Amino acid sequence: METFTPATQTELARFIAGNAGGPRRGLYPAGGRTALTVGSAGGAVNTLIDTTTLNRVVDYPARDMTVTVEAGIRIDDLQAILKEQGQRLPIDIAQSSRATLGGAIATNTSGPRRAGYGTFRDYVIGISAIDAAGRLFKGGGRVVKNVAGYDICKLLVGSQGTLAVISQVTLKLRPLPETSALLWLTFDTFGEVENALERLLVSDARPVAVEVLNAACARLISTQSRLELPAESPVLLLGVEGSPHEVDWQIEKLRREMVPYGVQLFEKVAATQTAGLWDALTEFPTSADEPATFQANLRPSRAMEFAQRATELGVAVQVHATTGIVIGQCPESVATIEQTTELLAELRQLACSASGNLSILHCDAEWQAVLPMWGAAEPGWPLMAQIKRKLDPHWVFNPVRFGDVSSPVESSGSRIESQKD
Repeated sequence: METFTPATQTELARFIAGNAGGPRRGLYPAGGRTALTVGSAGGAVNTLIDTTTLNRVVDYPARDMTVTVEAGIRIDDLQAILKEQGQRLPIDIAQSSRATLGGAIATNTSGPRRAGYGTFRDYVIGISAIDAAGRLFKGGGRVVKNVAGYDICKLLVGSQGTLAVISQVTLKLRPLPETSALLWLTFDTFGEVENALERLLVSDARPVAVEVLNAACARLISTQSRLELPAESPVLLLGVEGSPHEVDWQIEKLRREMVPYGVQLFEKVAATQTAGLWDALTEFPTSADEPATFQANLRPSRAMEFAQRATELGVAVQVHATTGIVIGQCPESVATIEQTTELLAELRQLACSASGNLSILHCDAEWQAVLPMWGAAEPGWPLMAQIKRKLDPHWVFNPVRFGDVSSPVESSGSRIESQKD
């Protein structure tokens, strides 16, 4: 695979334009290369576009709580700049020392704080990108109240690098909280956890993270955070942030409300140790040594049922309880592709019965062409294929996301539509 590393956005646009007018090689936009296998069906890509040199801060009016940066900036570098002004982008991103802003937006990455703060769709207010013909286009602007025109920002968030190369982004920001706390609650059963979650819906407390871990996941999280926490039964983990008074009030409120619902242990993690635990929760989707890690999306009301069955199958499970997103690491005992296919088929069927789906985040490279990386066919896939053809008619950007690279437009489009049928 060749690699092209542009020095400027203009140079990147010229390169893409030259490719469109000549060889039309497949182009794979990449930043920190932390999610190259997510959703990939395998196969060769001609040229990887390395955006990490596009890392300038273009404009940072801190009093407006917005920042405009090039998309290749590393997440840790961006957060360090914002921290100097007492601000942050409140989205948890795994491998943040490597991951770039553009890559995180393209994959719509989010973590445990999604419950309280939302996703990139809530923070990207302006975006610049380059289409398959090498043309620069923009959406949104540099002010929070800019609502003119089509919402191109939301179209590109989560587009997996298949529509355009994101080159520059404007974000709205939030202040850094004065303090935070994490509460580790253990239960005997997932049924008791579900009852506690229902009570949480009417609570005056507002946790920014509501995570459910089965015992296998809880042990991994405890080990990775270097904390000795009880991890032999389901865990409900609640995160609160704000001023010391706000945090203390929420902790006491949650203690009174949660304990009657079967809590076996209510433990507050010391403030000096919360950083490691936040990191372990964020890194769980990328920390597995096992052959496959998946993500299921389903109705939150069915998430505990899914977690129970996954636990019975030996899967380590992390549930973002307010959104119905479940991250699972397949057990070591599932070592062959046949075993993995059988396990995932059952869980995918369960997710689909709950109006959801199951896709694969990471797996052995030789499995990518065999496993259904994107899960069961979705009703929206034909529409997505039409948008892809409009913006990238020659299927140049990230063609392996849609399967057959050799005949991209016809084979990939028909593949999506036939799967729907």
